[in-house]
Order: sequence, then structure tokens, then C-alpha cells
Amino acid sequence: MPSNVEIKARVSDPVLFARRAAELSQSEGTVIRQRDMFFICSRGRLKLRDFMDGTGQLIFYERPDTDGPKLSRYSISPTSDPPSLQAVLSDALGVKGEVRKERRLFLIGQTRVHLDTVEGLGHYMELEVNTHTHTQITELRFTEELMERLGVSEQDLVTGAYMDLILNAPKDPQNTTVTL
Repeated sequence: MPSNVEIKARVSDPVLFARRAAELSQSEGTVIRQRDMFFICSRGRLKLRDFMDGTGQLIFYERPDTDGPKLSRYSISPTSDPPSLQAVLSDALGVKGEVRKERRLFLIGQTRVHLDTVEGLGHYMELEVNTHTHTQITELRFTEELMERLGVSEQDLVTGAYMDLILNAPKDPQNTTVTL
């Protein structure tokens, strides 16, 4: 099963983060709208990512729910009919929830840097370093250095997936939702 090292953190200043990521990647990044439907499963996480253009990916992944760098093992299968696949998986497994986000993707070397605006949560970043090109020790060092260069502090780190954050968020009727 392929794997990568991931880090997820809150971003308090998305404009500054985007500027730093653009400088390091020497690009303005690529904007991708995504809708992730999470399904109930006995281990790991199973989600259907709909790119809202008629394409998508079914993604199964396992990773520890800890902050800081963590190893994620995953399997991905592309689909050209996300709505139909969603209907079948919803009937078979049940739906855990949905995450909608606008992702700005930057590539810094072999690292995917995501600046995400997550509906209902706000701004986050993710770093993903492919383990095919580095050793795990090298990846951990590189991601920690990259976090520092992007201005991400340890207190900003979060555990779990966006779906977990949404499900565990306090329900506040005064809370404003980030719209995409």
C-alpha cells in the first residue's frame, strides 16, 4: 500500500501562508474544489472525493490520530461517476459525513502543500511527502523544516481528519460558516 508522511495544522493568516508557499514553490498554486463524502467503515477511513467536474477518487487510508508528522497508508481508485458510486456506498455502508473545501495546491520539491478553506471550519494546511522518494527519517526532518519556513507552529497542529473536526466541533448557532 502506498504511503506518505502528513502534517495538518490550523492557519491563522491564509494570505501570509499562501505568500510563503508561493515563494517556496515558485508558483501561485492550483485551486481545486473538493467534496469528500466519508463512509462508515470498521477500520481506517473511506471517502469519495468528488472534484465536481465529473471525476473523483475513492480513497481508503489509515493513519494515527496524532498531531505532528504521521505516516499515512492509502489506496486510491479513480471514478468517472462520483454520484453513482456515492449512492452505492451510502446504501452499503452508511454515511459518516461530508467535507467541502477549496484547496490551493503548491508543490515544493516532492512535497504537496495544501492551503485549505474548509466549509464550517476555516483555514488549514496540509503537507504530504511521498515516501517513495525519501526515507521516513528524511521526510520527518524535511516536513519539520518546511513547517518552520511556512510559519506553522507546533500549537497549530491538529489531529484527525477534517471530518473528525467537523463532527467534534461545538454546535454554536452564532458561529459563522466559511463559504466557498
